Amino acid sequence: MLSAIGLDEVHESAYRALVSVGAADVPDLARRLALAEYETERTLRRLERSGLAAQSSARPGRWVAAPPGIALGALLTQQRHELEKAELSAAQLAEEYRARTVEPTAHDLVEVVTGAAAVAQRFLQIQLGATEEVFCLVTGTPMVVSAADNEAEAQAMDRGVTYRVVIEREVLSQPAGLTELAAALGRDEQVRVVDRVPTKLIIADRSLALMPLTAPGAEPAALVVHASGLLESLTDLFEVVWRQALPLRLGEGGRVCEAGLDGPDATDLEILSLLLAGLTDASVAKQLDLGLRTVQRRVKRLMELAGVTTRLQLGWHAFERDWVAR
Repeated sequence: MLSAIGLDEVHESAYRALVSVGAADVPDLARRLALAEYETERTLRRLERSGLAAQSSARPGRWVAAPPGIALGALLTQQRHELEKAELSAAQLAEEYRARTVEPTAHDLVEVVTGAAAVAQRFLQIQLGATEEVFCLVTGTPMVVSAADNEAEAQAMDRGVTYRVVIEREVLSQPAGLTELAAALGRDEQVRVVDRVPTKLIIADRSLALMPLTAPGAEPAALVVHASGLLESLTDLFEVVWRQALPLRLGEGGRVCEAGLDGPDATDLEILSLLLAGLTDASVAKQLDLGLRTVQRRVKRLMELAGVTTRLQLGWHAFERDWVAR
């Protein structure tokens, strides 16, 4: 919990133990932490440098905990200040980069990344940098990064990023693949399936894409594509595959199964009914015990399913399709 302010697990445990007793001798604290006394002493010295502990002036060898509200508050303030400086530096670098690339040359629009570690790192960076939406085409034979190794999706969705993913049917025959798909559907990712996808592909915010350059067995390499005509073509390719694919959903018992393209599921219908009754997104989320972003993602998916661009159009379409009672 306190790793964000520079404390590892051992130091956090020591501080928590010291807070729980208020003050303790090194031997006593060492027993509580199951550490050697010299390790405990070193840990306390580290806490002392961070302002979280101090040696008692009344009893030599006895350590007391600094009040968490004051000590941790100071560290958090310092951390915020460091983050603000880092954000400022990042903004300045971004501005310098934009100034340098006002008229990018052809070789600036694409870059080649080689090596498994480099490709995997760029794959994660693209997702962690996404702010609105991510599109993915997934084959049945991941070369570098598998969904099990990738926590970036969950982190991005926590920030409100939407995911649309098309997988090859081969993934459904893989036990690990089904587990990962169930987890993705549980996060309200939109997942569809086709017999074959033309290529592995990930696109973030329609401004950056990553696609492989090598076949399985060769040294991993990938092409990073920045905003350009090529990126627009890749985005169009994804949309074509997406329209041809069949949606996947979670059935009874958490099973992954295919759904038709003709309508929303039961939760979608509940959301629609409440929205048409005049409730806000926040009220709908509270009423159905869903997250606000979950409701918003489902409404966006319904608009895509209906082929409309506004909620007013969605309401009209819902009545025309008998998605809700008139």
